Formats: sequence, structure tokens, C-alpha cells
Amino acid sequence: MASLVVSGARHLLRRADFAKVLRRHRHKKKWAATEPKFPATRLALQNFDMTYGVQFGDLWPSIRVSLLSEQKYGALVNNFAACDHVSDELEQLHARDFVNKAHSHGELEPESGQTAAPSPASWACSPNLRCFTFTRGDVSRFPPARLGSLGVMDYYLMDAASLLPVLALGLQPGDTVLDLCAAPGGKTLALLQTDCCRNLAANDLSTSRTGRLHKVLHSYVPQDVRDKSRVRVTSWDGRKWGELEGDAYDRVLVDVPCTTDRHSLHEEENNIFQRSRKKERQMLPMLQVQLLAAGLLATKPGGYVVYSTCSLSHLQNELGSW
Repeated sequence: MASLVVSGARHLLRRADFAKVLRRHRHKKKWAATEPKFPATRLALQNFDMTYGVQFGDLWPSIRVSLLSEQKYGALVNNFAACDHVSDELEQLHARDFVNKAHSHGELEPESGQTAAPSPASWACSPNLRCFTFTRGDVSRFPPARLGSLGVMDYYLMDAASLLPVLALGLQPGDTVLDLCAAPGGKTLALLQTDCCRNLAANDLSTSRTGRLHKVLHSYVPQDVRDKSRVRVTSWDGRKWGELEGDAYDRVLVDVPCTTDRHSLHEEENNIFQRSRKKERQMLPMLQVQLLAAGLLATKPGGYVVYSTCSLSHLQNELGSW
């Protein structure tokens, strides 16, 4: 009897028109887990098209192409290494020292309505800075830096424009210097290359970022220089620096957190345009003003403050510094 029931059931199943359902389709999809995320890089580009399209007008299309192009790096020669041969090797690659070239062109005139920068008689120290770049249109890349005979790396690859705030400080021998937002460390390293810093305080609120700063210093600066207390690395809240060490520094660099425009167009990791960081992005102008105010309070009377960003935004630059 049981065999007849089983046989009948099989016959009914054969006659029924059942569609095969793949296993992955048996359950309702979960929206958050299965829908592709809208990339932060695309959000950044949409934001820039709206804001910079108005800010720059007809110039924006060409600026847009530049931002979307592959980044070119400069090679900052490490003076703590046996560096004479390094410059020769970089010149053999047809790279040129843009800092030395800038000196040969003399002083720059300040823009209309703006205060002149420190007189570059103060640039007398800047020739210690050597940064090689390839000429316009040359997209060659530098080979990775090597460990030199003195136990430190020969040169540091960085965005060459990052040297401009260091040059603008107009460092003099014996200056006390504060790098208020120092990580990951390119500008801090450049400040040390000038050999003008009697003491250098390098600060960043993020302990993970100061960890990267420590790695840069260990890779490029000899231990005896680090041990002479010429460099002090801290993770304090930069907004409170004026209360902690007011009127203490001859030169202060305030390279504030910003929208880091090029990075935001190319990298998803640590992108300020991620949806989860919307409020952080909206609060950037206030943070920038607070850091600038702290930098001003930390500067000695007669000293200089340089404010810089990696953004084209008027709101984060001219409006923030006023």
C-alpha cells in the first residue's frame, strides 16, 4: 500500500509544471547588503561640478581634467642621507629641482589686496630644500626610494605643491616652529630639511596618523637628530594649542583637514565624501577657522602663520582665512 502512495506521488510531481528555482533566488534580497553603494568618488565629483563650476566658470572643465588625471609626484632629497649622488641620479632621469628654479625667478608679487609674504631674504635657508619634478607633460614616475649608506632613505616622494607652504613660512636659522596638523609627515620632513628649526613641534589629533608620522621620521631622520629634542611629536587637540602654548613659536604652519580634492576623486578609502562622513564634511569650515585661530594664538609677536589646504574651495581657503 505504501509503495502505491509513493508511486502516485511521483506521478503527480512529474505531471505538475514546477519551475526550478535557483538557490540564490529563494530568499528576498536584502537591500543594504546587495545593492551597489554609490561611490564616494562619484559624490565628490558631483559636488565639485556644482560648486567649482560656479566658482571657476569657464576654467572649471580644464581644472576638472587636471584633478582627474594621474597625480605627479616630486622627489624631496633627504639631506640627512649622503645626498650628492641622489641629485645627480635624479637629474639623469631628466627631472629638475623646481625649488632652485623658483629662486632663479626671484620674488613673487602679492595678489591685489593681500599682504606680502615674509621677505624672501628669509628664503636664504630654502636652498637647502631640493625637490625634483618632471617637466610639464612628462608623466614619468620616480623609482622607489632606496635605503642609503647612512641608514635613512635617499628621498621622499610627495606632491611637490606641498612644499609651497613650507617655503612661504620664510624660515630663519634658530626658529621655533609648530606644524599644527602634521601627519602624515611630508611637510614636517621638509621643515627639517631646511636645517632652520631649533625646535619643531609636530602635532596631529589622530594617533593613527601620528603613527604614520613617526614612521616617516624613523625612515628619513637619523636617531641622533630625533634624540636631540629637535622634534616633538604630539597628539593634542590643535584647537586648544593657543591655551597650551601661547606666544611660543616664530613660525606656525596650519595645514588644516579639508576635502583633499584630488584624493577624494581617486580613492574610496578615507574619503571625506563617504555618506557616513557627511556631518564631518559640513563641519570642516568651522574646524579650519578654529585651528587657524589656535595657530595665531600660538605665534610670537612678529612671527608668521601660514594657512594651507589641499582644496580649491573659496570657503575653505580665502573665506576661512579671513
